[in-house]
Amino acid sequence: MVELLHAVGIEHVAINPGATFRGLHDSLVNYAGTRGPELVLTTHEEIAVALAHGYAKAKGTPMAAVVHDIVGLQHASMAIFNAFCDHVPILVLGATGPMDTTRRRPWIDWIHTALVQGTQVRDYVKLDDQPASVGAIPEAFLRAWRLARTEPQGPVYLCLDAALQEEALERPVPLPDVARFQPATPPHADPRAIDDAARRLAEARYPVIVVENLGRRPGVAAPLCRLAELLAAPLVDLAVEYQGRPSVPGNHPLDMSGARDEVVREADLILALDVSNFLGALGTTDRSTREVRLLNERTRVISISLEDYAARSWAQTFQSLIPVDLPIAADAALALPALVLAVEDRLRHDRGAAERRARAECIAARHGAISAEWQAAVRLERSSKPVTPAVLAAEVWQVIKDEDWILANGTGKGWARRLWDWQPERACGGSGGAGLGYGLPAALGVTLAHRGSGKLCVNLQADGDLLYVVSGLYTAAHHRLPLLTVMFNNRTYGNDEEHQEAVAKTRGRPVENKVVGIRIDDPAPDFARIAQGFGVHAEGPLDSAEAVGPALRRALRVVKDEGRPALVDVITRP
Repeated sequence: MVELLHAVGIEHVAINPGATFRGLHDSLVNYAGTRGPELVLTTHEEIAVALAHGYAKAKGTPMAAVVHDIVGLQHASMAIFNAFCDHVPILVLGATGPMDTTRRRPWIDWIHTALVQGTQVRDYVKLDDQPASVGAIPEAFLRAWRLARTEPQGPVYLCLDAALQEEALERPVPLPDVARFQPATPPHADPRAIDDAARRLAEARYPVIVVENLGRRPGVAAPLCRLAELLAAPLVDLAVEYQGRPSVPGNHPLDMSGARDEVVREADLILALDVSNFLGALGTTDRSTREVRLLNERTRVISISLEDYAARSWAQTFQSLIPVDLPIAADAALALPALVLAVEDRLRHDRGAAERRARAECIAARHGAISAEWQAAVRLERSSKPVTPAVLAAEVWQVIKDEDWILANGTGKGWARRLWDWQPERACGGSGGAGLGYGLPAALGVTLAHRGSGKLCVNLQADGDLLYVVSGLYTAAHHRLPLLTVMFNNRTYGNDEEHQEAVAKTRGRPVENKVVGIRIDDPAPDFARIAQGFGVHAEGPLDSAEAVGPALRRALRVVKDEGRPALVDVITRP
């Protein structure tokens, strides 16, 4: 197993100790020695897998997470589901008690052995496998490794029998040439479909480009913006709202992500690139009744994605079934440059250039007005106590704007995108599956991937999310991961407060009761003291804008000069 990990280039293994993989653990420590891979100690399997999730997004290649038999796999299952929804490749290595019942210890080996263990996560991994002999391990490993990285990517689970791990080898196990087991190239679009899409876009009166997860592939922003400029088409990025991977620069004059409803209502044609949540893109929801209404029932839709290849029956991550007029099953990032060329060719002798210029100017003016509104909100809320999310995002930006920053997690309720010089390649996106406990460990994985690069990794951390995995702060301190964490601490599960308020109004209940069973304020956790207890530099709680800037600068010095993690806890308005 160690030689296989070396052969495929895995540099890090996140681990929470467990007796079922003591054989593998010993090999990683004593056989691998200083060659690595480096063991990253976590205190919970959800942290281990979420850390690998963040690492893979930042590094562009998977790392491994090792989880302890049934109990560890159940702990890890939420993080595995997040990675499945986010199409992120992770090699999850598991273990089981001996399948040979004559080799099981009483009690523990029995209750920690399943038939077969992969059924626990089979519905949200690309592959689960449990080789029955040492000789079968290389094939199982390389198949899992290849499928994890085949588009659409995702986590895989490889389970190793504890007795198998501890079996004495009678002869060397031959390892194949791993270079011959690479993933297949992603599917390209049918050239005829690309030509048809280009024709429809060129002829459209008001085309709109909507993206959701396109940013999972590097380098997409340039051709995406080029296509929008050719067509004078508004760009709408759903990534922040629906935890996808950002792909639209916030300062682009055609960025209308802040006015989605407005441009979708106007559109006669929508180009959806790597979008799964069509109803979220094209509709509006009444929180009280759950009724969803399409913003524009007349618009035509072109879709380019691989989402149909990722559909599973158990978890309906495939979203609502919306009519699509030209569905193209292809890697949208690969199809985009070809589509740009086809549109350029279509518009070379087109007579609508003046109309498109006028439309682009109108969109740019609206973009500027929206940006001005956001800046005005910060000025109006500057003196608020507690600090508003807008003001806190603005304060963080003032401290980091001259740094080579990476937003490892969070968006500050969307205000980072609105107020920062938003560059999608610097933002890692959300969990994908909306499972709490993702933020801190994923940010640690991003920091691990960038360790030694000089980049400043920033985590805009929600308090409710952190409470699921607060012991991730130990991993941060133990491995000296230089992460700057800023707590957006509203002392509540804010999203659920909104839901309870909607139900209260619908049923005529007292709205003030919306906080019961939701607020985290009696007592309020002291995140600074908690972090200090794990060995992390921390300050707070702070509740004024005047106090935030100096505390952030002190924390920044710790991260940059000492190479240690730091946390600043800021109380924000619910």
